[in-house]
Amino acid sequence: MIPALSIILLFQLAGEVISRALGLPLPGPVLGMVGLVLALSLSPRILEIVRPTAQGLLAHLSLLFVPAGVGVVAHFGVLSAQGPAIAVALVVSTVLAIAVGALSFAAVARLVGGREDD
Repeated sequence: MIPALSIILLFQLAGEVISRALGLPLPGPVLGMVGLVLALSLSPRILEIVRPTAQGLLAHLSLLFVPAGVGVVAHFGVLSAQGPAIAVALVVSTVLAIAVGALSFAAVARLVGGREDD
């Protein structure tokens, strides 16, 4: 388990170092995850080491939501005071994200020569 966690954390660290050193707008853990996926696909040995620990972490992934729930309860006063603004921001950002996604899809389909089915 220690070697597997070390591999996972080393890839996260490497992603963070690369992200900060190059000033990328991409979070370091995302870069680390991409590197880990590449390493896992290229090396069956690393896959054998990491798989049992990763499956254990994924089996208990719901525990990682406990701190978020505690944060909501701890800041309930702020959330209740700012509730309407948060709700509006969530609804507007969701609608905008859907609209931008649909428009992007339509633009890419037009660019690649998508045809309409009869």
